[in-house]
Amino acid sequence: MRVQIGLKCEECGTRNYYTTKEKSKKDKLRLKKYCPKCNKHTFHNETKV
Repeated sequence: MRVQIGLKCEECGTRNYYTTKEKSKKDKLRLKKYCPKCNKHTFHNETKV
């Protein structure tokens, strides 16, 4: 089963992306994505939707 998560920018704190992940994965997702507010690529951490 997959659960919906949001990805929040580490620098400005805006939630820019939404995705899904396996429910069995216990570790937090951390991806380097483009942030339109910061206007650069930053790390995004998993948050609840």
